[in-house]
Amino acid sequence: MASSATIIAFLIGTAINTWVMAYGARSLLDARFPLVRTLVAGAVGQAVASPIISALIGDLRADREPAALTWLACLGFACALLVSMTILVLWEAFVPTGTVPSPLHWYGGVRSRIARTRRYRRISFIFLRHGLGPYLRGRARPSARTARSFAHALEQGGVVFVKLGQVLSTRRDVLPPEFVQELGRLQDCATPVPWPQIERVLHEELGDTRDVFAAFDRTPLAAASIAQVHRATLRSGEEVVVKIQRPGVGAVVERDLDIVGRLARTLHERAGWARSFGVVDLADGFATALREELDFRVEARNMASVAATARNGDVVVPRPHDGLCTSRVLVMQRLDGVALGKAGPRVDSAGLDRTALARTLLDTVLRQIVVDGVFHADPHPGNILLLDDGRLGLIDFGSVGRLDTELRGCLQRMLIALNRGDAVAVTDAFLEVVARPDELDEQALARALGAFMTRHLGPGTNPDMAMFTDLFRLVARFELAVPAEIAAVFRALATLEGGLSELAPGFAIVTEAHTFGESYLRERLQPASLREAANDELLNLLPMLRRLPRRLDRITAAAEAGRLGLNVRLFADESDRRTVTGLLQQVLLTILASTAGVMAVMLLGLRDGPAMTRDVTLFQFFGYCGLVICSVLSLRVLTVIFRR
Repeated sequence: MASSATIIAFLIGTAINTWVMAYGARSLLDARFPLVRTLVAGAVGQAVASPIISALIGDLRADREPAALTWLACLGFACALLVSMTILVLWEAFVPTGTVPSPLHWYGGVRSRIARTRRYRRISFIFLRHGLGPYLRGRARPSARTARSFAHALEQGGVVFVKLGQVLSTRRDVLPPEFVQELGRLQDCATPVPWPQIERVLHEELGDTRDVFAAFDRTPLAAASIAQVHRATLRSGEEVVVKIQRPGVGAVVERDLDIVGRLARTLHERAGWARSFGVVDLADGFATALREELDFRVEARNMASVAATARNGDVVVPRPHDGLCTSRVLVMQRLDGVALGKAGPRVDSAGLDRTALARTLLDTVLRQIVVDGVFHADPHPGNILLLDDGRLGLIDFGSVGRLDTELRGCLQRMLIALNRGDAVAVTDAFLEVVARPDELDEQALARALGAFMTRHLGPGTNPDMAMFTDLFRLVARFELAVPAEIAAVFRALATLEGGLSELAPGFAIVTEAHTFGESYLRERLQPASLREAANDELLNLLPMLRRLPRRLDRITAAAEAGRLGLNVRLFADESDRRTVTGLLQQVLLTILASTAGVMAVMLLGLRDGPAMTRDVTLFQFFGYCGLVICSVLSLRVLTVIFRR
């Protein structure tokens, strides 16, 4: 019994000493370290503490020299603490924090890793079975023969891969025509979910459906990769469309998005054609958009925002029923029509003007972008309806782009400069949009933009989607960073171009956009618009104009009295102050460490003085203390350096 109590007391004492060492080392270094490495450093310090103290004390007896015993024990403890600090600093130098996941992360991710590996093996087998192995390894370039195999592989891959094929089918600026044609058949081809599973989702989200709907059509109106749509009638008699998310699709999407990202990075590293297509950026944008589509409440808010900007009834946006919208169920106004990709026969039979419809759709989207700042970011043919009354309708607002006032102003100024053919003004507006590097040759950029405008927008030219490719090459050449909001604009226009080409073959989207710019410029130059703009600017300037006379009077009075001075505040920015303060602290700690080290060496060299033990004098004891202080300060400086 006594031995058990002794063991327990020993373990408790060891744990306390380990914690003291770990906490002391971390506090002296003034930095946070992962729990595991902190405890390891504390355990090593606790293990070496006893041998170090024993070596310093030697044969010193407590009953004869208690003061010396106490001070040497403290010095030994400080040396052990120094060992713990050294371990933390060396660990940080060779294995920086965050480079290796913690054991807790490994344990928590075991199940997900196993599931991902199983899914990754299945997807790889599907691609290999369709003969796509050489293309995944970068040993061959895609050809027309691989387009059909690629479409079949995506179709068998599941929800995310079908959605990926749908998105890629609209990217004529990225993929060859044969791939676009084969992937286009993946639009709205998902297998419907059985009614009992759909009914369970409705019950979980809305409760008893009989209290909400007077009638509900169990046959889906359309089945997509994320959700499926049913007709229904509310208790009020209004006909609506109900969008229900597929059960369990969230976990499947997250797992498959990780696989898509890994495949994209692998292709980027191994295949030159994948790098030229920018597959990593495509995968990242696809993942972001798909995660937004999983929350139908976001789509309801997006729908309301876009509907609020509608100026006419030529393009209809359905109205959501906010009280019936949840994260997995969306109830909205019903629009009777057919998808734009299948509307060709109806357009011809109704005698509608294809070019006029395409121009109306493009004008609506451009006004959403340039004027309103809220636009449909995924206008592919499946999300555009030709309604029974001949109008167009927009659906599926899971992905919506937003531009703030500043970005819209920059785009408007760029549009006006493009219409004037002013390369310098285009450059100025362009630099307000993109994130410019530290060193930029603005004159060379202006010349490059001027050549770009001459090549694509000059007299006798026929602008096409190739101008966007040249524009992106110009951005990459000058190392300019395009904001995500502007990139969403280009993606939306590239996606819209596919639907416009199906609706009106030969429709020149760039030429029509140029015409829109001219009409927008004329609207801006009308007397009423100019008067409104002048009133807005005057209202913004009025507070400053009211204060200007008083400030001018103070300045002239101070100048007349000889009291006019200029105060300049150095390091006004908080980040600058933090940087300078950190540098000064490092320099000061380095100087103190050097001073303590020099003084410690000088004291250790003194042989005279009061004797603490048979081998150590008082001056030498102070020298050892100085070495400990020097080491602590030096390790603290090294910690800051390795952390940065």
